[in-house]
Amino acid sequence: MKLRSTLLAATVLALPMAARAQMMPNLSGFYVGAGAGANYLQKQSIQNAAVPGSSLQTNWGAMGLGYIGYELGNGLSLQVEGDIRGNQFNKVVGARTPTAARGWERKYGPMVNAVFDLSPYVSQYAPWIPFAPYAGVGAGYQWTNLQNFSTYGPPGAIGATTLRSNATQGAFAYQAILGGIIPIGYTGLALTLEYRFMGLLTRNFNSFLTTGGAGGVPRTTVPVSLKLGSNYNHAVVVGVRYTFGVTPPPAPAPVAAPAPAPARSYLVFFDWDKATLTDRARMIIREAAENSTHVQYTQIEVNGYTDTSGKPSYNQRLSVRRAENVAAELVRDGVPRNAIAIHGFGETHLLVPTGPGVREPQNRRVEIIIR
Repeated sequence: MKLRSTLLAATVLALPMAARAQMMPNLSGFYVGAGAGANYLQKQSIQNAAVPGSSLQTNWGAMGLGYIGYELGNGLSLQVEGDIRGNQFNKVVGARTPTAARGWERKYGPMVNAVFDLSPYVSQYAPWIPFAPYAGVGAGYQWTNLQNFSTYGPPGAIGATTLRSNATQGAFAYQAILGGIIPIGYTGLALTLEYRFMGLLTRNFNSFLTTGGAGGVPRTTVPVSLKLGSNYNHAVVVGVRYTFGVTPPPAPAPVAAPAPAPARSYLVFFDWDKATLTDRARMIIREAAENSTHVQYTQIEVNGYTDTSGKPSYNQRLSVRRAENVAAELVRDGVPRNAIAIHGFGETHLLVPTGPGVREPQNRRVEIIIR
């Protein structure tokens, strides 16, 4: 399969997964993980040596990996990964006569990945799905070891020629990742399920070619270079991840006596990490501005808030920007600027109590209070 076709297929697979995802707690900071699964290796072409124009076929194999990562904010994280996978050869396909192959191909090496959390963009479509989807790309270097590799077949045909290798060769590698994560409460632990595609460029291996030895033909062995074409791997991986610093939500605060209700209050909601006004928000602000002309008031409070995802310092600034945008819209609708008091409360005074790192839509708001 060509690289372009493979990446297109990976994109198509991502779309239905994204459409079924939900918003999950934001597991930020450092994390570590490991996984294991099954690896399928596509046929790889033999581009020289004794059987040019043929391909090597393998059985399904196993793979394992471990990684350490850090979430940079807004769902983007970087990972450093080490992996290993192996597949057993079973035959040479495309040869003039049936030719078997034996031995193992084992790959291992480091990769650097960029992974992006997709849940904020798809949670609105299916909030009941209990996992958060993510996608990533990576690049690195992989060593391929041919362990006791050899081809053999019927004497007198291609089988009279035997190719052997126990060489190791490295090459540039790249990969695409599609997965989902299921946090286990606020323990920091989470389960992961991933599909991974990895590709390697062509490699040249030191090998030995043996011919003759039948029908009176002298047996000779000479060193040759075995060139294998691109190496495409598909893996399904089940894993576990641990995020450092995850804390349980705080205990509910004691219920205080209710304060006297304000004369009028209005709520304006915002998209995640946004301070821009939607059409619905402008309608609510216009209604508040119009109703302020029908009551006697001393001040109009405009209070901004955020949810608990992101850093507290960033959330404080974001809550002020939201309040300022609402106040500016009130002025455009005819409210005197000197009658408006602007406050930003960041991620405090939550409308819906949550733990840290939770993207709760009802907490991303500005409250207009006409006193």
